[in-house]
Amino acid sequence: MSNFHHEITPLTPNDCFMVFDRHKNNFNFPIHFHDEFELNFIENAKGARRIVGDNTELIDDLELVLVGSNLPHSWLSYQSPYNDIHEITIQFHKDLFDEKFLQRNQLSFIRTLLERSSRGIVFSKETIVNIKPRLIALSKKNGFDSVIELISILHDLSVSRNMRTLTSGSFTNDIVNFKSRRIEKAFEYMRANYNKEISLEDISKIINMTEVSFSRFIKKRTGKTFIDSLNDIRLGHATRLLIDTTFTISEVSFKCGYNNLSYFNRVFKKKHKVTPKEFRENYSGTKTFV
Repeated sequence: MSNFHHEITPLTPNDCFMVFDRHKNNFNFPIHFHDEFELNFIENAKGARRIVGDNTELIDDLELVLVGSNLPHSWLSYQSPYNDIHEITIQFHKDLFDEKFLQRNQLSFIRTLLERSSRGIVFSKETIVNIKPRLIALSKKNGFDSVIELISILHDLSVSRNMRTLTSGSFTNDIVNFKSRRIEKAFEYMRANYNKEISLEDISKIINMTEVSFSRFIKKRTGKTFIDSLNDIRLGHATRLLIDTTFTISEVSFKCGYNNLSYFNRVFKKKHKVTPKEFRENYSGTKTFV
């Protein structure tokens, strides 16, 4: 993450969290990361560009995103200037909730939410409408009541419907537990050999299944085909190389296991809605080297 601005937040070791409630007319902070978790509410900035990890999207008129510790992120102006953007940012320590505390049954949903936030989570419009008044009120609270309310908000977000993760797992090096030794062994092999040629036959032999059986098995367990799963891993590494290095698009393609540049461009655009060249340009103008 050397190509991103490492923000040192104002949050002190003696604070549980901080809330910034502000009105502005533009976004001008570069892509950055910090140790703290961040819950960011944005209103009246439709069309701005949100970057979280390797995900880039244009936002709607209401936005609520939970960003995990040390995950690069930024909101950038796009298309036209805005008037009276309302932004509420809540930052809290990554160790605010002790690991043993999170293991308690009553905290299981919050634990899962914080784990998922390592890839960034965007919440549904329905959830945002319901949570918005509480976020505004939280900025006016202090002391013990404010901490209890933050926990309550996180719990309600953790059980909300239609939340969506943003960044690919391979970008953040997440290890997903599919509760299947065979699937995990297959993904372990793909992660270790993503830059080489990998066939369905290779994987099937490794986990001692027929190709047809494995194709059905991985689709049932992950919701994705073998090829889609392999592409996710390869494209996660490709986005890292596009952001962090000066390798040509062709070199990135080859280093991530794609020997056909046209195919690489096609699958990349299908996933990220932009070409590898456009993806790199989205980031190149907002980097800060530290």
